Amino acid sequence: MQGIFLNSTDLLKDTFFENTQIFITEYNENGAMGFVVNELFPYKFNELEEFKHSAPFPMYDGGPMDRESLFFIHQRPDLITGGTLVTGNIYLGGDFEEAVRLINNKTLSEKDIKLLIGYCGWDHQDLEEEIVEGSWEVSKEGQLFGE
Repeated sequence: MQGIFLNSTDLLKDTFFENTQIFITEYNENGAMGFVVNELFPYKFNELEEFKHSAPFPMYDGGPMDRESLFFIHQRPDLITGGTLVTGNIYLGGDFEEAVRLINNKTLSEKDIKLLIGYCGWDHQDLEEEIVEGSWEVSKEGQLFGE
């Protein structure tokens, strides 16, 4: 399931996941990890105290777990080292300082990278159960990066 998209159904109405699309970045015997990719976070990157001298880059509300951490997905392994291949040319993480520098000097744009606060996680078989119950529709199509 790694590299697929999940679209929430009406079963998730009135929850954090209402009208969300999740991109699954990790899937193994321990469970799954992914990020909500269609919900803008209410603050830009430079509005975080630690990055107040950075560019005003959009961030996304990646999920309800670990909301104190920043994550990123990108399609520029030629510029950002250390990422983990998810699928195709999409990578999770890598050298964060390098990514910030490239955002600040405008080498990277929303077409290349997505910054996320928090993530979504499922224990072994939990995601499969949610799909079977009809909470999620599985799709190979989704929008990760801006046009």
